[in-house]
Amino acid sequence: MPVEIVVDAMGSDTAPESEIRGALLASRSFDVHVTLVGPEDRISSALEHAQRQGGHLFERHTGGAGLPVSVLHASEWITMEDKAAQAVRSKRDSTMRVGLKQVKQGAAAGFFTAGNTGAAMASAKMVLGALNGVQRPALATLLPTINGGPTLLLDVGANVDSDPENLVQFAVMGSMYMRNVIKVVKPRVGLLSIGEEDSKGNTLTRDTFPLLRALPGIHFIGNVEGRDLYAGTVDVVVCDGFVGNVALKTSEGIAKLVSVSLRESLKLTVTSQLGALLSQGAFKAFRKRLDYSEYGGARLLGVRGVCIVGHGSSNEKAVMNGIRVAAEFAQAEVNGGIEAALLQQQTQ
Repeated sequence: MPVEIVVDAMGSDTAPESEIRGALLASRSFDVHVTLVGPEDRISSALEHAQRQGGHLFERHTGGAGLPVSVLHASEWITMEDKAAQAVRSKRDSTMRVGLKQVKQGAAAGFFTAGNTGAAMASAKMVLGALNGVQRPALATLLPTINGGPTLLLDVGANVDSDPENLVQFAVMGSMYMRNVIKVVKPRVGLLSIGEEDSKGNTLTRDTFPLLRALPGIHFIGNVEGRDLYAGTVDVVVCDGFVGNVALKTSEGIAKLVSVSLRESLKLTVTSQLGALLSQGAFKAFRKRLDYSEYGGARLLGVRGVCIVGHGSSNEKAVMNGIRVAAEFAQAEVNGGIEAALLQQQTQ
């Protein structure tokens, strides 16, 4: 039975084209059924255009009747320029709210949007609600590492200010995600700071450190630094949303710099051009490893359902992988494990 995933068709910078093509690619590549949420006439028209322009995306759909995706009408959508809190309250028929209601009602297993991050988080908290015991949901994203296994960084923007108890809950949620979805048996948890020593950091990290060290069921390895994010020596890194967002955006900028600089350097001389030709496969693999679109978006951990938030610049590949991540998250049943772990923590 295909996993039902709802997609905000009006979220990305190139909506609805990226969402439509991404949904078609996902339905062709994974065992999912996708419902696109947006103004029905516009989405249906764009779907027909996509069918004419790229028939190969429809090969999986047999019998020639209908499409491998559905359309659910929503008359409004939240733009990047909208003030999140105000738009969530005023646009009651927004694509985000309509899509998340499908998850709330059990008609879909997960939701993906490449729209306004603040609005997505506010909508998810309002429509889905928080898991039992969760004070604040957190945005978590996977980062590539030297040894090939990913590191989960959270929070990357849901909470600009956090207290030690919030970071403890982030550690629990992140550890449960890595265990259930990525299948890391005993996730190593680190606290992002400016030094490995226990005494290093600001008031938040120094107050959080002893709480994480005493936390049962969590394999806490101590403080980690920014360079450890990609070293493969830690599986979950926790921090407040301000620090996490800066770290994430800096990493994306460095990845783009390295990729562009390497490509330009390989074109400078005839010899290097020959080398570039011979190393095309390796360069393609290198770019794929650093490409944000491969990771599908950030997971909103701590809400009663599955919500994935992608970049506003998400292309069709990023949307496709966002749908994949939503399906994997839903099938792993992470949320029940998070509630059980937090309940165990509170009773000890």
